[in-house]
Amino acid sequence: MKKTLGWRIILISGALTVFGATWALAGGNPHVHEAVSHAEEAVEHGMQGHADAVVTHAEAALNHAHAAQKEVNNPHLNEGVHELEEAIAHGGQGHAEVATKHAKSAVMHLKEVH
Repeated sequence: MKKTLGWRIILISGALTVFGATWALAGGNPHVHEAVSHAEEAVEHGMQGHADAVVTHAEAALNHAHAAQKEVNNPHLNEGVHELEEAIAHGGQGHAEVATKHAKSAVMHLKEVH
């Protein structure tokens, strides 16, 4: 019984650590977390050459980033918004490679929001 309980405690504390790190990454703001998640999806699709999917995910990320701006004042968030707008513009023109570069930059900035 004690052995099983010990492993459960270790697993639970590990899960909480991962959750806490993810929450801290997003500055504690769920919109920032969602923006990062969608921006990362945009990057993944862009690396496959899917410009339309970059636009779809970058737009979702941008919506969350705008919502976060109402709650958080951070220059990285503002720069992330700008990069997402660029990713959408270039993706809309079918330029998957350039759109992906902007989406990557957006991810970098959004992850810096504290």
